[in-house]
Amino acid sequence: MSEARERHPELRAALRELCSRFPDEYFRGIDDARGYPEAFVDALTQAGWLAVMIPEEYGGAGLGLAEASVVMEEVNRNGGNAGACHGQMYNMGTLLRHGSDEQKRRYLPKIATGALRLQSMAVTEPSAGTDTTKLKTTALRSASGDRYVVNGQKVWISRVQHSDLMILLARTTPLAEVKRKSEGMSIFIVDLHQAIGKGLTVRPIRNMVNHETNELFFENLEIPAENLIGEEGKGFKYILDGLNAERTLIAAECIGDGRWFVKRSAAYAGDRRVFDRPIGQNQAVQFPIAESHIELEAADLMRWRACDLFDAHEACGAEANMAKYLAAKASWEAANAAIQTHGGFGFACEYDIERKFRETRLYQVAPISTNLILSYVACRVRSEGWRCFPCKACWS
Repeated sequence: MSEARERHPELRAALRELCSRFPDEYFRGIDDARGYPEAFVDALTQAGWLAVMIPEEYGGAGLGLAEASVVMEEVNRNGGNAGACHGQMYNMGTLLRHGSDEQKRRYLPKIATGALRLQSMAVTEPSAGTDTTKLKTTALRSASGDRYVVNGQKVWISRVQHSDLMILLARTTPLAEVKRKSEGMSIFIVDLHQAIGKGLTVRPIRNMVNHETNELFFENLEIPAENLIGEEGKGFKYILDGLNAERTLIAAECIGDGRWFVKRSAAYAGDRRVFDRPIGQNQAVQFPIAESHIELEAADLMRWRACDLFDAHEACGAEANMAKYLAAKASWEAANAAIQTHGGFGFACEYDIERKFRETRLYQVAPISTNLILSYVACRVRSEGWRCFPCKACWS
């Protein structure tokens, strides 16, 4: 799509100006040091970009998931990695729609200004994996009734070291005592400053991507009862709002990555001369780049469909997952095309292709693998003549 026809051109122009202050060398240096882009995240926060979904009455912009997705897309499209800060966006889906008025008053104004960061969400567990209903972390109400006591383990929980608050999903009713396995789980807001070292242990996981992620161990962590979001036992239903937002935002990031790869590939193919002509004159170089562009444009349409449904408070699980599937696949193909176009230079750190290649590969696996999306679609999206084959993607 031409830039003139893209949605929200004013937002994009402002974001590109901000991102221009953080060139490739900045993100390359962060990656080399396995650091966190603190200055970049602070700049996004101070400019109000991480508060776009917070209502104006709490100091935010009062915009929707569509606008939030533009923020994430432009970060990646301009060479950055929105994985450092996207948690604050999709956690809004849970807090805004299901948090109490008192919780919103307490947290949202400080999140909007950057005084508090809500960047982390603890759902995945080592034994349950993607079968979320089988999670074993428990939150049991104390005899006094004024707190919950949490025990268990989480894994692949990101940005804990760079967040003040964390959304936690835990089982409050044993699985054997509920009618539907998606029942009996609850969501809590955890104050990480009060929790770490006082029942919560954080163990970083070194990984292929410079992505700050961790194992969490809960041992009799006490959480005030007032930190429960919504009704006890309905947490899985609540967290789907956050997960649908997450899938859609990741789709936007992948589209940003893919467009970055296509732009770099096209530029290199036009500049690089072999056999006395630009390599881009060869169809073997042209076609993979063209295919990547086509696939990204198709994924973008599904991204907007998911955003529109989410912002209209309509069911969007299928669309959010399909958007993520299409965009992750398209960005990965664009990454491969970029490596192939650049040849040996695609592996040279100074070209940034290998860094972005590693970053976008993650989204084939997490959050939610491409295979689980296919299972979800096979089970849940039916047209006339379809038969549903039960599988682990059916969470009822």
